[in-house]
Parts: sequence; C-alpha cells; structure tokens
Amino acid sequence: MTIRSLVVDTDTASDDAVALVLAALDPTVEIRMVTVVAGNVPLELAVRNAITTLDVVDKGSVPVHAGAKRPLKRPLETAQFVHGEDGMGSADLPLPTRGPDSEDAVEALLRVSTDEPGRHTLVTLGPLTNIALALREEPRFLSRFVHTFLMAGSPDGVGNVNALGEYNVWADPEAATNVFAADGDKTMIGWNISRTYAVMAPEETDLLRGCGPIGRFAVEINADVDRYCRDNGLAGMDLPDPVAMAVALDESIVTSSTDERLVVGLDEPTRGAVLPDRRLDAARPNIRVVWAIDEAAFKNRLYDACRIRVS
Repeated sequence: MTIRSLVVDTDTASDDAVALVLAALDPTVEIRMVTVVAGNVPLELAVRNAITTLDVVDKGSVPVHAGAKRPLKRPLETAQFVHGEDGMGSADLPLPTRGPDSEDAVEALLRVSTDEPGRHTLVTLGPLTNIALALREEPRFLSRFVHTFLMAGSPDGVGNVNALGEYNVWADPEAATNVFAADGDKTMIGWNISRTYAVMAPEETDLLRGCGPIGRFAVEINADVDRYCRDNGLAGMDLPDPVAMAVALDESIVTSSTDERLVVGLDEPTRGAVLPDRRLDAARPNIRVVWAIDEAAFKNRLYDACRIRVS
C-alpha cells in the first residue's frame, strides 16, 4: 500500500477537527505535521484544539507547530460566534497531553518543503497567513508540494461573512492574494461546496453520532455550528473543512471543476471575494476550482472514518 504524506495547516475549531479525524484515520495517509494559524479562534486555542483532536484519534506523536497570531496586515477577527468561545462547541473534552513543538510553523513548513520536496501534499483549512509568510521567504514554496488543496473562497459569489466573502479568505485577503498568485498546483474547495454538498441534516447528524465515540466527538464539538447554521437557513451543520479534506484524500469524488484565474477582493464590499479574471489577454489560470462533488461518497467516507475504533 502506498502511503501518502500530508501537511495540514489549520485554525483548528470544530470542522477543522473533523477534517483532521478524516486524515488521521485514513490508512493510506500519514500526517507529516500540523501547522496552526489564528483564525476561527486565537492561536493558543487553535493549537490546543489540534493537539486534543490528535489525542482523541491516538495520533499524539504528530508534530504540531504554532504559527501566525494575526493576519498579515489586519487585526484578527475570529469566528467564535460560529464555533463557540473555545472553538469546539464547549464540548467536554480532555485536556491536551502536551504543548506545541518548539519550531515555529513557518520555519517547519519551509524545512519540510526544502528537505523533502515532492513528497507531501499540503492541505490548508484556515486563513492563509502561514502559507503567505512561507512564500515571502521562498517564492517557490508551493511548487515543492505534490499539490495544495485549499478550503478557501466562495467562487459562486455567495459569502458567509459578507455578501461575497468566505471566512478564510476574508480573514486575511492579502495572504490569499499572495497564495493564489504563487506558482504550484492548487485546488480550491470553497464554501459553495460545503453549503451544497456537506450539510448534515438532523437524520445524518444522528447517524454520525451513532457511529461510535469518534462520531459523538464530531457531533458534540459542532453543536454551536449546528445551531448557527440552522439560524442562518441551512438544514444543519455544514462541514467545509472535512469536505475539503475528503477531496484531498480522494479526488475521484470531484464531479465538476474548472481551471480559473482568480483575484481576491481586499476592501468592502468585496473583501474576501474570489473573482474570476476571464479577459482574453489575462495570464494563465492560477487555480483549479471545484464546483461539484459526489455527496454520498463524502458522507460515507465521514461515517466510515467515525466508525473506526482507536485505543
């Protein structure tokens, strides 16, 4: 069996945690490291949540590196109003067994990409600050990964922070601008995919809870997300980071995608928007955009992962 190596950059709150579960419990995958950025919650909470999640799935040996505490040019604006003050729905969780590794996240990203080029796939689940800082040091940074999968953007123009902006891009649009423009193969799985294909209706949430201890963990940490989504017109909690991770783990679930050249809105009312540049004289595409996935395949992968017993 060929084992794929993932590097995961995350602002760990409840949906990020479920994405980590999917990767950690996939027998064909090794998580090389987790790097953490401020976003959904402040950095210290995001680090704690990442380590707690890895402990839950018996992956406590995975290195965890703390990175940027704020966006490149803006103050940090968290999404605790969605995920809860602790980012994990105030679930009754064990304390993390350790702190982060001493090496800074950006230094760790640069090291692993330089020492082991062409080996790892990069998956980003939060604001792109750490990635932009790595690119500042090494413009070829993304080219040293097999591929980069980004949970970022809302290419159909329906935002979740303002009219057009998806949170991860909105939180640090300058970082997103730099990442989108960088060399290297990239795939964007945006909020359009989550709200269309990754909403868990009540009966699906019940099924997930019934999968066992990991399923209960996934549901309980998303309790605040579930309430927020219901209050804002969805049938239940949506899972943007898990569906992005599912694409990274198995691209065959993608049923429609296009290569686009995207630019990022920096100021209101378009802050966080990802806008297509389709002029005839525009430069080549800079990112692959996913437009549709196999919903059943994604949800079955989630259920199967949450049925796995860990020690």
